[in-house]
Amino acid sequence: MGQLIEGKLTTRDQAVSRVLKWSPWLAFLLLSLPPPLVFLLLFLTATATDSAAVYLLLSLFSLGLGVVLGLLAVVVLILYRGSWLRRLRNRLAADGITANEVTWFTSELTSAERRALAEIQSQNPLLADAYLETLATRLTATRIRSRAVQELIRADRRINRARSLGGVDTAELIRGLETDRERYSHLKTEASSRLAEAQARLQTIEAAASRSMNQVETELMLQRLSVAQEKLPLVLEMAKLEEDALRESRLGLQENNDEE
Repeated sequence: MGQLIEGKLTTRDQAVSRVLKWSPWLAFLLLSLPPPLVFLLLFLTATATDSAAVYLLLSLFSLGLGVVLGLLAVVVLILYRGSWLRRLRNRLAADGITANEVTWFTSELTSAERRALAEIQSQNPLLADAYLETLATRLTATRIRSRAVQELIRADRRINRARSLGGVDTAELIRGLETDRERYSHLKTEASSRLAEAQARLQTIEAAASRSMNQVETELMLQRLSVAQEKLPLVLEMAKLEEDALRESRLGLQENNDEE
């Protein structure tokens, strides 16, 4: 029943996701390794030469067959996982994407957004929360705009088909279709506006985070420079003392040579 809850992530979804994440590689191991290992064990324990040869051949054959079947299972399970994730994302987006659900939409983020999110999360948790909220808004606006564009294309096709009908009064039908097209056009415009606002806010947060990170790095470098400057007189004094000691030792050695 939890799978039917629109827009809500359930514990069953999380469990299925974990299973589908590891099942391809587990299926590959289960299909490719057990039969060859069994025949290999029989080969090692065989007393007759003919039986050992047969078991060895069976072990090699089952290994090849198991690898082929394992790879086929991996491909099938990966494709099924991709299809399942798409259905899950569509269901989660039905009532709008939230910040907590952004992790399920990482495939729809740009590489720059993923990189910026990782950097901000490691440096400033508060800005990271704002960035996640804005990413959720951007993803929702992008989906709405994409859906509006698709509906606009369908509406144009319906209008063209209606106008091509002959001998039938299609005025009422065309008016209704044009009303739908106007509604989808307005939805596209609104979604585009929200998308532009979200993208501008993302850049604002990235700039604020960058300034914060640069400030922290600058302060650390200044602290290290101050420590180095504080140690510099001491280092110079020690070098001067070493030089004086070396000079005195040379003078003492020279005086001893002159006395001799």
